[in-house]
Amino acid sequence: MTNMASDDNMQMLLLGAIFAFASLLHGISGLGATLVTTTALASIYPLQHAIVLVIFPSLVVNVMTWLAGGGRTLWQNFIYYGRRYWLLALTSLIGSILGAKLLLWVDSAYILLALAAVIGFYVISTLLGKQFRLPDTKPVLIIVGFSAGVIGGATNAMSTVLMMYLLSASDDKNTIAKVGNMCYFLGKVAQIIVLREPLMALSSGEWQLITVLSVLSIVALLIGIRLRRYLPQARFRQLILLILTVLGIRVGWQGITAFL
Repeated sequence: MTNMASDDNMQMLLLGAIFAFASLLHGISGLGATLVTTTALASIYPLQHAIVLVIFPSLVVNVMTWLAGGGRTLWQNFIYYGRRYWLLALTSLIGSILGAKLLLWVDSAYILLALAAVIGFYVISTLLGKQFRLPDTKPVLIIVGFSAGVIGGATNAMSTVLMMYLLSASDDKNTIAKVGNMCYFLGKVAQIIVLREPLMALSSGEWQLITVLSVLSIVALLIGIRLRRYLPQARFRQLILLILTVLGIRVGWQGITAFL
């Protein structure tokens, strides 16, 4: 019994450190929390369980980022940006529902390989300094929104696809961040709806863990935002890329070994 309690405490400390560190980096550099935590947990737990544990901590980080700056409430932001980007938000929501369902329908090995591939694309394109800009047309918007939703719902890597369109649709960093977070938020809502049974099956101890991780994420994010003005963001973005590279290789190897 003592060993089991000790193992549980060590696991909680490990998870707390992962979420706090990822949220701190997110606060400093503006990216990385959801993708880092998901990929880290996917190397510890089955992918579906990792996604379930990340949903609410990721949601609170998303809402905090969404509310930062602009002087608007959550609902006012939805109205303001939704008028122009409602179709992108709708298609990403539909795609997220399908993506979350893939977690229930498809062998996790395929999704792990997809996650590793998306991370690899993201890291390589960032290191090369390339921004893949897509035509700002309605057909492209629909395809990108739906594709980003599917990838986000299944792997929590929506931003890797969504940013390619947003960078071509707007030069305003605030608009890109707000619209991106609107789609991420809807993606989390889709995951909650589709994965309600796995969520309901969580034990009281796991819900307590999720609560602790959510609080830690908020605190670390706020500290990171405070530190942002004093620290070089580029260095921390490089650190996130390094972490994602290591985790991506590990997750990809998990996917490969699942077939062997």
